[in-house]
Amino acid sequence: MKKTCLLITFLIITNFLYSQWQPDLRLTIDPALSFTCRNNTKYVAASGDFLHVVWMDYRDGNFEVYYKRSTDRGIYWGADIRLTNDSASSNYPSLAISGLVVHAVWENNLYGNYQIFYKRSTNAGLSWDVDQQLTNYSLTEEFPSVSASGTNVHIAWNDKRDGNYEIYYKHSTDNGINWSEDIRLTNNSLNSEYASISAFGQVVCVVWQERSSVDTEIYYKRSTDRGLSWGADLRLSSNNVYTSKTPSISVSDMYVIVVWEDHRDGNEEIYYRLSTDEGLNWGADNRLTSNNYTSTTPSVLVSGPSIHLTWDDNRDGNKEIYYKCSTDWGLSWGEDIRLTSNSSYSYFPSIAISGPFVQVVWNDSRDGNPEIYGKRNPTGNPNWIKFISSEIPNNFSLSQNYPNPFNPQTKIRFELPSLTRSKSSILVKLVIYDLLGREVTTLVNEELKPGTYEADWDGSNFSSGVYFYKIISNDFVETKKMVLMK
Repeated sequence: MKKTCLLITFLIITNFLYSQWQPDLRLTIDPALSFTCRNNTKYVAASGDFLHVVWMDYRDGNFEVYYKRSTDRGIYWGADIRLTNDSASSNYPSLAISGLVVHAVWENNLYGNYQIFYKRSTNAGLSWDVDQQLTNYSLTEEFPSVSASGTNVHIAWNDKRDGNYEIYYKHSTDNGINWSEDIRLTNNSLNSEYASISAFGQVVCVVWQERSSVDTEIYYKRSTDRGLSWGADLRLSSNNVYTSKTPSISVSDMYVIVVWEDHRDGNEEIYYRLSTDEGLNWGADNRLTSNNYTSTTPSVLVSGPSIHLTWDDNRDGNKEIYYKCSTDWGLSWGEDIRLTSNSSYSYFPSIAISGPFVQVVWNDSRDGNPEIYGKRNPTGNPNWIKFISSEIPNNFSLSQNYPNPFNPQTKIRFELPSLTRSKSSILVKLVIYDLLGREVTTLVNEELKPGTYEADWDGSNFSSGVYFYKIISNDFVETKKMVLMK
């Protein structure tokens, strides 16, 4: 029976479609300076088909925060939108998203010293609320980093109110309407700086670089109750002489990964550590890059078993953007992939992921002045679905989504048997169609081993209604109904 409805189709075929990076895309065109922020405070975010980026721009005679978005996963971009408007400098913005709510933070010196400011959009960046000043001290508060999970928003920053830089934190439980008091997270006689924050559910994790009398090391701490209380500081880097700095962190489910640049090998290389139990215990530190030149400013995101890393690298005679990926929770890693190739500098990358697509944004000087560039891979995140069990089922099966009805996210579990002894994996393609049968997006396009999987679907950008999802493989076909209720 013909159905004109939204379908989720798991199409299992035998040919593997390799992911491809598309050409560089210039996002800003302006004779003034357009700068991204530091790598550890993410300035690009994605949800569904929406992609968002913020930066600092000098086109108005002083630095202001600008924003733009794409509604089709980075194929086309809207106009630049100025988010700040005053006579002082607004610098180093950071961005986070949860559903349709976009959160932006930055530093501003309107009152003679830098303070932390915030604003939000509740309609995926179409319009923005007024600015909120989040700190109000006579000494410097700067370099904010923001993360969001559900209605909970978390911010960490450098703060000099104690005479030296310490890491401070505050949170909102209602999507940025109200905010907690400032919480001091560090207590060091020297400087604790450049925090990177990431949250998933109740778990909030912060990393930073901390100076001692002989070197700089990477430290970490976490909260398991949405930022109400915090555990002890934990040192993650393991050398006692050389500098470890510019950490970046990402949390997803039970997995927490931290990356940083490390000078122990005689030049800067990228190192990482991974936790598989929400940041309670950690594996050894591992070196990810190996060349005689500098590899710096890493940015990392974890998505299911896939870990995506980007950084800038000087091995080509000038700074270029590089990328690499692990599809097995960091047990093994693919080759370094050079994303840019120009005679000028490309630096300070940041990375975003939604479903199968990966977006990298960076600062680029190829046009004679710094501009914002981006590059996308529409099939670069193959293993974003969760691998639930390696026990091989006897048959294909498709479970009822849960919760159902749902708003805005639901989970779909399916089982894949072994088709032949000689082939260890099969290609799974997951496609979403709207009510009229038009393709909305491809969520999965990858080879999967036999076992049980769970796919998350975020309906934030879709209207309420009845949808159907369908699995097809060889002679197995099954369709089930689900309801998105907002």
